[in-house]
Amino acid sequence: QVQLVESGGGLVQAGGSLRLSCAASGRPFSNYAMAWFRTAPGKEREFVAAISRSGGSTYDADSVKDRFTISREDAKKTGYLQMNSLKLGDTAVYSCAARLTYASGNYYSTSNLYNNWGQGTQVTVSS
Repeated sequence: QVQLVESGGGLVQAGGSLRLSCAASGRPFSNYAMAWFRTAPGKEREFVAAISRSGGSTYDADSVKDRFTISREDAKKTGYLQMNSLKLGDTAVYSCAARLTYASGNYYSTSNLYNNWGQGTQVTVSS
């Protein structure tokens, strides 16, 4: 198992930016594909972005395309979500997830494929 801890959330005005971090410990982070999901008040968990184990393949939800960028730095055992041009609708608890995989180029956008989750970090976008 790998343990995940998110950070970087906070309150930001619409149009602003935040960078979320997902720090991993335990097994080698480089063996895991990872993703970000979010849960808005009263809504179900929603996929945001995913990145392959190699870092060479990424996939973004349409709602965040061209605004959010997922990345990873295995030497630091950390994944990131750079969020630009934030909108009120981006307000949610953001959670990172990791999946052990031997397929270096695969990414996964379905939450039930992940069995390692962080506690989440709150992102609030104000007008």
